[in-house]
Amino acid sequence: MLGKTAGGLYWMFRNLERSENNARLLEAGFRIALTRSKSATKEWISVLQAAGVLKAYNKQYDQVDADCIIDFILRNPANPSSVISLVESARNNARLVRAALTREIWESVNESWMTLKKLLDKPIKGRELPEVLAVIRQQSSLVRGALYGTKLRNDAYDFSQLGTYLERADSTARILDVKYYVLLPSASLVGTPVDNVQWETILRSVSANRAYHWLNQGEINPKGIADFLIFDRRFPRSLNFCYSKVLGNLDFISEQYGSEAPCLDTVRNIVSQFKDNNVTTVFNNGLHEFLGEFITSNNLVGAQIETDFRFNG
Repeated sequence: MLGKTAGGLYWMFRNLERSENNARLLEAGFRIALTRSKSATKEWISVLQAAGVLKAYNKQYDQVDADCIIDFILRNPANPSSVISLVESARNNARLVRAALTREIWESVNESWMTLKKLLDKPIKGRELPEVLAVIRQQSSLVRGALYGTKLRNDAYDFSQLGTYLERADSTARILDVKYYVLLPSASLVGTPVDNVQWETILRSVSANRAYHWLNQGEINPKGIADFLIFDRRFPRSLNFCYSKVLGNLDFISEQYGSEAPCLDTVRNIVSQFKDNNVTTVFNNGLHEFLGEFITSNNLVGAQIETDFRFNG
């Protein structure tokens, strides 16, 4: 497969995953704001931090305002990571790799773009937000369903999955890091019981609320939540699950191409760290430090994949 085609598929699905994750972040911020009797400024700042757009937001706005943040993340053209910008980018990539897509995948991407363009044509009011975010998640699911249901399991499928799972791992790590570390009243409280609402927010941000409660009989435990979102291979948004998929897709590509790319060894090392570590060790050494190192490693894997498979030419 040509590098540009591989890159187009990778970024198409990475951008779609990011658009959905940003919608999930907004929903978490909105939910926590509703529970606050006082200002929810810290929570809204954490949403911007987890989305990686705090600096860009501060350049355009001089205060933390919920309506401005919602508009910035959903539809502001000055924000390349806004939902509408990401879906447009995914659609543009889909055009470039049209020959590698099934008709159903292309139609689902195009339909998502048209649906969200109409939906986000004007600012979204607070009372409209839950319904709008539900539509964004639904549109992402439609594209993903078309991929799973119609795409030949070849290298095109594998590059699509690589984009999805690298982005998903990045999002889960950032959400857990920002919520756990930034929002605590002081670093001395790391590892101690904190406001249960905050922990519920972490779970809701990654659609893990029901799964976690089902496994833990409803008990909210900071260490248990970190263990679930980092190590549990049954949950499709945990770091361990995502990297098991990244490793599997790179293995399939290696088999098809008859050679192993350098990035495969890097991913194997990351996967082995999940096997050799546990949540107690992570907490003893520092959850924030562990997540920071993971985010850096995940970024390096993404860059290495782009280089190894010549996405730029």
